[in-house]
Amino acid sequence: MPDLDEVRARISAIDDEVVRLAAERLALVARVAQAKRAAGAPIRDRAREREVLARARDVAARFGLPPRVAESIVGALIRSSLVSQERDRVVHAARGAGRRALVIGGAGRMGRWMSAFLLSQGYAVTVADPAGAPDGCAHVADWTAIRPDHDLVVVAAPLAASAGILRDLARARPPGVVFDVGSLKGPLASGIRALAAAGAKVTSVHPMFGPDTDLLSGRHVILVDAGVPEATAEARALFEPTMATLVEMGLDEHDRLIGWVLGLSHAVAISFFAALAGSGEPASRLARLSSTTFQAQIEVSRRVASENPHLYYEIQRMNPHGLAPLRALADAVAALLGDVSGGDERSFVTRMEQGRAWLEDLP
Repeated sequence: MPDLDEVRARISAIDDEVVRLAAERLALVARVAQAKRAAGAPIRDRAREREVLARARDVAARFGLPPRVAESIVGALIRSSLVSQERDRVVHAARGAGRRALVIGGAGRMGRWMSAFLLSQGYAVTVADPAGAPDGCAHVADWTAIRPDHDLVVVAAPLAASAGILRDLARARPPGVVFDVGSLKGPLASGIRALAAAGAKVTSVHPMFGPDTDLLSGRHVILVDAGVPEATAEARALFEPTMATLVEMGLDEHDRLIGWVLGLSHAVAISFFAALAGSGEPASRLARLSSTTFQAQIEVSRRVASENPHLYYEIQRMNPHGLAPLRALADAVAALLGDVSGGDERSFVTRMEQGRAWLEDLP
């Protein structure tokens, strides 16, 4: 029998070599990014990704490795490559070279993300937040203690505070572009409109991702025009070097749609884990016999449960269109309960078929 320590040492050596080769691969990606920039080619080449994954599966089959294992490893390397190329494109776009940005609320999670994003574009970033500032940023505790004459002002404070900040900014008449990153726009509309009336270059932005996001491919950024197209165009230009999908809409439309996209999805996850928490069954026990569907829903629920509950309450409570999705969810659960308790299989099947037909419209 082989010596266990000897075998483990060999495995460790192989692991080291795998990591070394991954680092070498990532170094080559920098040259790929440079070539794509020079040619004006897009960062993401899905045909090439499919080709690389197919090759990994073929090589795995030749060596007796399960193809899904090779696909998982190479898929992680592709993602790392995309993150590297996206950062390279943002840095070389240098939108902020020689310009200054003020991030009000920059010590919060989304404020930190925005600050880092602007730093990568070459902005000199000042964070106004009593809690401090991320590395690389100048700091003031209170933005009203300075003149907001920056090229860009980003309001990344909680919704309730942001409304007042926007109104105060309207009185300060900042010369640069101003936008918030709030999840709702209705509570901020008066401040946004006050800025527009004061002649400010104001727009509104809603990044549809969390502060832990490192790759914007497949993510959406909503640009909410406030009647100042020049400001919206400048906000759009910030995200154009990335792979994010940019969507434009008006103030009035935003919150109605967000009620379904954010409000309903949050409510489903909260209701799911609240029902489980009240079941009396320990999570560890249910996890031991978890199905694929249950596990997927648990992962979504875990992410939602880890977020700021006060922010999530604001998203539900402060949206003037927020009750309609909640009522629709309650009606759907009541109808499902009626189908099952009443033994109405036909209605149950029809409900699933209608949902399947609706989902077929997805890209």
